[in-house]
Amino acid sequence: MQTAISANVPGIVAECGGSMACATCHVYVDDAWAGRTGTRSESEEDMLDCAMAEMKDNSRLSCQLRLTEEMDGLVVHIPEEQF
Repeated sequence: MQTAISANVPGIVAECGGSMACATCHVYVDDAWAGRTGTRSESEEDMLDCAMAEMKDNSRLSCQLRLTEEMDGLVVHIPEEQF
């Protein structure tokens, strides 16, 4: 989320600044990266239930994705609406 905000990626609103108190940084992890971004916590699932866009199996809050060198090239898709 922070990387997307710093790069002015359109569609990542991040109203809560990464404190997992909203779902305005909702993304869909590309199928090629499925399973490499870790699992959602129960709290993240609760927030995704409140997301404006449909929650899918590959839904994540981008503020909960911890980028590592192994994730270089990660592809995510941004829902049409965040709020």
